[in-house]
Amino acid sequence: MTGDRATTCTFIPPYLLERVGAVDALALDEQLRLRRTARAAEPHTSAARAVDVAAWTVHDADNATRLPGRPVRAAGQPATGDVAVDEAAAGIEATLRMFADGFSRSSYDDAGAPVTITVHYGQRYDNAFWDGNQLVFGDGDGTIFERFTKSADVLAHEFGHAVTEHTAGLVYRDQPGALNESVSDVFAACFKQHVAGESAADADWLIGEGIFVPGIVARALRDMAAPGTAYDDPRLGVDPQVGHMDDFIVTGEDNGGVHLNSGIPNRAFQLAATAIGGASIEGAGQIWYAALTAGSLQPTADFAAFAAATIAAAGQHSAAVTSAWQQVGVTTGVIRTPRPGPAETGAAGMVRVKRSGGFAGRTEEGLVALEEADEGVRALVARIDLDAAAASAAAYRAMPDMFVYTFQVAEGDPVTLPEQALSGDLRALAALVLRNDR
Repeated sequence: MTGDRATTCTFIPPYLLERVGAVDALALDEQLRLRRTARAAEPHTSAARAVDVAAWTVHDADNATRLPGRPVRAAGQPATGDVAVDEAAAGIEATLRMFADGFSRSSYDDAGAPVTITVHYGQRYDNAFWDGNQLVFGDGDGTIFERFTKSADVLAHEFGHAVTEHTAGLVYRDQPGALNESVSDVFAACFKQHVAGESAADADWLIGEGIFVPGIVARALRDMAAPGTAYDDPRLGVDPQVGHMDDFIVTGEDNGGVHLNSGIPNRAFQLAATAIGGASIEGAGQIWYAALTAGSLQPTADFAAFAAATIAAAGQHSAAVTSAWQQVGVTTGVIRTPRPGPAETGAAGMVRVKRSGGFAGRTEEGLVALEEADEGVRALVARIDLDAAAASAAAYRAMPDMFVYTFQVAEGDPVTLPEQALSGDLRALAALVLRNDR
């Protein structure tokens, strides 16, 4: 694993992973140091300069968790025959081309940085993420999720987190974190529509279409046009995303519900794009990109601040953009202060592990009675010092689309840790407890 202490953007939200009992997605969840670069950007002028497509290399982790793995294919090289490798190659090539042609952006840093991609990460790993250095993709568990390279908009989404990191640097928590997620979905939607040659009116507005195995009742992971309707399946539950501020979810999970509440700005973008008309990348996409990159947003920007930035960048389309935000209950200048959620209580003699976050935004929880636990669980509990783990985790931040774990032993206080802060013992304990509860 890399040693960078950064936060990571993972594709599967924690609440979805909790529901399906996906427990093999191992660690990397430190919030990369979010940086802001002041970059002036005028809306509707992205074609003013031509940029080259950056170099890229796909690596194979061989189902381990050491990054980046073996280099197996680089730009200009032929297909390898490994489906995941070649899907990642095609996806990054098309994503880089879209940003170059559509936004005149050269790679995620706008300076032509080479892009590193890793596939076959972990054992049955149900996630994809940007860790501050590279794009990482698991193969899925084969029972709920397919490989995460199968849907190219997943790659565009993760690349979008890298762009956000190098522009507005939106903090990955609460409303700024939901905006961080939403901006990546905006780029993913622009990518999908651009590749298909669709207008905003003709698009299906689905994100993560194709990442579920056959038999799962799901159209996709998210629906930007109708948040909360992407799936309804006995294994997955009902899509919990919301699309209006009246339904804003206050929670301590998933970094403050970033994958849940991102449906609100997602819906605003869809409404703006369809009202403006034409291709999303040429209309609303230019406005959102200008707002993100102009240098006026604070990393802690809330929905109202981002709405104001898009309206300011919208020019002749300001009325359409203003209306889109109003339709989802966001009014510029209005700030909503989340109320703290209910505190968790422990149970005597129990070990509780909860995992949230990830690209799917699912929450998964396991509970084991110590007196009934196997020797491995009891030995791990005896060795682990949660107070020390909490202290050492202070150097880490939550990263987009990476997992967040909460551990609680008996009636002790719950300790929440980003994936990258987990020791080997904590990872092992999480795997045992979460599997035991399936």
